[in-house]
Amino acid sequence: MALAFLPPLAEAQVSPEAERAFLEAKIRIVKDRKEPANFTLPLLNGGNAALSSYRGKVVILNFWATWCPPCRAEMPSMETLYQRLKNQGLEILAVDIGEDAAAVQQFTRNNHYTFPVLLDRERTASSPYGITAIPTSFIIDREGKIIAMIVGSIRWDDPKVIAAFDALLKSR
Repeated sequence: MALAFLPPLAEAQVSPEAERAFLEAKIRIVKDRKEPANFTLPLLNGGNAALSSYRGKVVILNFWATWCPPCRAEMPSMETLYQRLKNQGLEILAVDIGEDAAAVQQFTRNNHYTFPVLLDRERTASSPYGITAIPTSFIIDREGKIIAMIVGSIRWDDPKVIAAFDALLKSR
């Protein structure tokens, strides 16, 4: 079944293989690729991270909170995807919105999440993205452009989703 809301390849600027894979995974590719708003936030485990420093990687920018049931539900599948594709150039940046570092640390430690977790206590990073619901995720290509936005939780370890990211990671 073809989905009418997907733009033609020329507008999406992804490889034909990636376009087909995202269609199969039912992830909508945005028509106009835009640069995401850059930010620098503290990392949960110390130091700071700037979104711009991840250019050259495919990034899932995920806004979430520990108290959010759909966020909690998708995180194990995010860890699975991360473990499977991190050596191919996938990065997950999980931006916790508004919570205390101790609560986030306990949650991530108890669940053995290894992807980077950033703290947006003052909502300085999430505000420019217009986040009104969590989880909300943005998929950013290697060129640093947003190619998709997902509002709500998904199964990141679904074979079709893994195939879509695998195709995106292989396209240059």
